[in-house]
Amino acid sequence: MADRLEQDVITSNVRTVLERIRLAAQRAGRRPEGVRLVAVTKSVPVERVRAAIEAGVNLLGESRLQEAIPKMDAIGAREGLAWHFVGRLQRRKARSVVGRFEMIHSVESVELASEIDRRAGETGVCQPVLLEVNLGGEPTKAGFSPDVMADSVVALDRMSHLAVKGLMTIPPLTGEVESRRLFFRRLRELAERVARMGLPRVRMDELSMGMSQDFEIAVEEGATLVRVGTAIFGPRPA
Repeated sequence: MADRLEQDVITSNVRTVLERIRLAAQRAGRRPEGVRLVAVTKSVPVERVRAAIEAGVNLLGESRLQEAIPKMDAIGAREGLAWHFVGRLQRRKARSVVGRFEMIHSVESVELASEIDRRAGETGVCQPVLLEVNLGGEPTKAGFSPDVMADSVVALDRMSHLAVKGLMTIPPLTGEVESRRLFFRRLRELAERVARMGLPRVRMDELSMGMSQDFEIAVEEGATLVRVGTAIFGPRPA
């Protein structure tokens, strides 16, 4: 277990983040209960993850499979505790993720979705996923282009072991933090357009957007899931 001082720091950080979420939701006229905190545990030792759980965190996010599985095994199953996969997922690793994580945030292509659907079918589950959208058109970043989203979700709607729950984005991290508001707003508007298509297996109930630097802006623009690591656990080791 984390020592008492470390536990107190993480507990204080969790409470602060939750209060900031509450106030941001209030500013936007939203119910705070409609926003869930995903505590991102990349590079965080198991003892500190346990401290976050003791502080009330019940949704954990991992972006590296090689880190996630040992942590999940060490912490074990707990009532009310869930894990989300929030990092880039290679197709060859889909088999290890499907059915193990409550949700995959980072489905970046029809090809990856098809692989997840195939693996989920083999396992006998229906895997909830979010579609990653590259709103900034950044060549170094994965994700669907907004221009092809309509055609893509029609293809995904045919995949019987895939449950599309919404969208995810990481806006360009340059410039002022406030400049990211436009990208969060665009994701919400894109989700609204997809929802109007009325596809039976494609839902737009979730918007995963916002991290430690900008989650309050994301909440104001409609985020239902915010992925926060540094604001809870402190800077990651170099």
